[in-house]
Amino acid sequence: MRIATWNVNGIRARAEELCDWLATDQPDVVCLQEIKASPEQVPVLLLGLDDYWCHWHGAGGYSGVALLVRKTLSPVRPDVWHPDFDIETRVSVTIVTGVTLASVYVPNGGKDFEAKMRFLEALRVWAAATAAGGGRVVICGDLNVARAEIDVHPKERKPHGIGQRPDERAAFARLLDAGLVDVGRTLDPDNQGLFTWWAPWRNLRQRNIGWRIDYVLASAPMAARAAACVVQPAVGRSDHAPVVAEFR
Repeated sequence: MRIATWNVNGIRARAEELCDWLATDQPDVVCLQEIKASPEQVPVLLLGLDDYWCHWHGAGGYSGVALLVRKTLSPVRPDVWHPDFDIETRVSVTIVTGVTLASVYVPNGGKDFEAKMRFLEALRVWAAATAAGGGRVVICGDLNVARAEIDVHPKERKPHGIGQRPDERAAFARLLDAGLVDVGRTLDPDNQGLFTWWAPWRNLRQRNIGWRIDYVLASAPMAARAAACVVQPAVGRSDHAPVVAEFR
């Protein structure tokens, strides 16, 4: 099973890129964030995808997530729901082949930092309950926290900046303590250039001066099956790159 996550920074601007990427990469499950569109605003190009069941969860020009599930993986349209801590259309959850999959877009925290911390804590509680007893869980998305110093280029490090604060990193650590594994870092522990987001100026992406804030987190039974987790920085024009994990 190949599971991908991508903050597209506006699905209306990325429709053609997404279609091309789906045709080329053919992931089994795709978790999108920051679609910035209500279901009625999703481009027609994406409403007739023959190979995927699609669930668009957005409310206009802000936030929003989506789940795309390949029909060969789920012959029947999977149910999708939104946990009670879903604010501003930031969480969609489904179950496919016995795996609970969540597309998550954590608030940035710049305007309401406490709301971000409350969201991270609610996500931790939900993840712990869902993974209890050996449940197979995969949480994908833009978590808006660089987990450690290695996850930020030295030129971008700001000890008390939003996304790098000690209390945010502590909240991330508690999320992992709830029974989750950071698949990308586990498979590539020493890579100091493993980034998923680059500010859109001064050619930072081309120079790989970025942050790692997009993750595939998996419960231990799923993480044990992880064979790869790669960033695809050459894909698309979003300020984020897709992250694709492969599970045996």
